[in-house]
Amino acid sequence: MNLRTPPMITTRRTLASIALAAAVSSLLGACIVVPARPAPYAGGEVVMVAPPPPPVEVMGVAPGPGFFWLSGFWAWSGGRHVWNPGHWERHREGYHYVPHQWMREGQGWRMAPGHWDRR
Repeated sequence: MNLRTPPMITTRRTLASIALAAAVSSLLGACIVVPARPAPYAGGEVVMVAPPPPPVEVMGVAPGPGFFWLSGFWAWSGGRHVWNPGHWERHREGYHYVPHQWMREGQGWRMAPGHWDRR
């Protein structure tokens, strides 16, 4: 008695596995990875309290070539300014980073969140 899987079934399983792998690869190829925001931000809200001066940050050594330092920033959360520390991030080809910025608006302040912008 032959206990081996017949060649026809093995070929079908192999072809099904290849088709599944191709389908998954094509779906994953369309994924866009967006970095998570470090913390909540003002999101266009005008706040009446000016952000404090930034604290001194210790950058340390870059984790590898192609990394650069993104400075920390003050966010508005829960009715107060909350510090979000800086971090190292890999450079993105064809982009430059525009840092978070608090701008005076009338009697208050509005934060423009940091973002990657095409050159």
